[in-house]
Amino acid sequence: MIRMGKKWSVLLAALCMQTILGGVYAWSTLSVWIQEEMGISSAQAGLVFGLTILMFTIVMVFSGRLLPNFGPRRIASIGAILFFLGYLLAAYSHASFALLLLGISILSGMGIGFSYVVPLSVCLKWFPNQKGLVTGLSVGGFGGGAILLSAIIEEAYHASLSLSSFLLWYSIISFVLLFLCANLLAVPQSTVSVQQRPPRSAYRSPTMILSSVGMFAGTFAGLLVVGNLMFLVQEWALSEVQAVLAVMLFSVGNASARIIWGVVFDRIGVVSIPLSLALFALATLLFLASGANIPLILFLVVLMGFSFGANFVLYAAVIAHAYPLHFFSSLYPLTFLCYGIAGLLGPAIGGWLRDLTGSYMTSLILCLLIVTFSGFLLFIKRRSLQP
Repeated sequence: MIRMGKKWSVLLAALCMQTILGGVYAWSTLSVWIQEEMGISSAQAGLVFGLTILMFTIVMVFSGRLLPNFGPRRIASIGAILFFLGYLLAAYSHASFALLLLGISILSGMGIGFSYVVPLSVCLKWFPNQKGLVTGLSVGGFGGGAILLSAIIEEAYHASLSLSSFLLWYSIISFVLLFLCANLLAVPQSTVSVQQRPPRSAYRSPTMILSSVGMFAGTFAGLLVVGNLMFLVQEWALSEVQAVLAVMLFSVGNASARIIWGVVFDRIGVVSIPLSLALFALATLLFLASGANIPLILFLVVLMGFSFGANFVLYAAVIAHAYPLHFFSSLYPLTFLCYGIAGLLGPAIGGWLRDLTGSYMTSLILCLLIVTFSGFLLFIKRRSLQP
């Protein structure tokens, strides 16, 4: 009975932690406020977001390897401290772009990197027979965090709260919640002593290579869109209020996807991967042809978010099925690193192409080409993804 209660408290702590960390996807809402007060360009705003994602995924490679030796509570607590310090520094950055970059991109990105892998790895060990569903649930909050934070940012902005005050309070409240959740995380007693590393052959297996290709393609397109979404949809005739709604709807699609795609994976297996990429391609194509049809645009934004969220469930589920669970925290961060590379390139390239051409159309066409090619490749090679 104690064990049953423990695993559900671990899952709830994981969801809460991921919800806070997932606030990073509210960047396009926060960046409007930051650009207004600091006068930074679209490309600079994209760089802050992209570097955050890159730092997050690089650090996750190391934290995943440290996890078996130091345990989930210590690793997640380090993440909570770094996340707090990052936003605290950003609160006092004033007009310094360098300090903003150091605070949000470097320190908070490192904090997310230490924290993200912990609840995912821990929950898989408590629920070994429902890998797809539990992977979706344990990262579901990461997609939903932007919904909550976007709404809070809008309320704070329209209440005339200063940016520095908002960032200060956000850093404090986030730290308290992350630290409390970190101390609820634990692995089942029977798995504590298993610490061996994966064989070298696992790192260059078809499963790892193809998963990395798919992760890069799907997250490049998704991050390019979400990192520029406020301005992108306004170019398609949406008002500022409707643009905020679009950010929230993308997050709704992203959050719901993390649960639904987990169930889909448990039912149909690896074919769900090219399906998710094809869905993003279709949504992008329809978006380009949508004109000023606002209801259709909002629906397509949800669909893009839904396709994007699949990346954080499907590849984790494939790796969890293909290898012993005690290898997961060493192997999955390497595939996830492709998300970091995409994070550095996607939003910045999207902003740069907008600055260069005066439109986001070229950026969306690039997304369409990348996800279409990778979806076709992974459909052809889908058997190589089989455990």
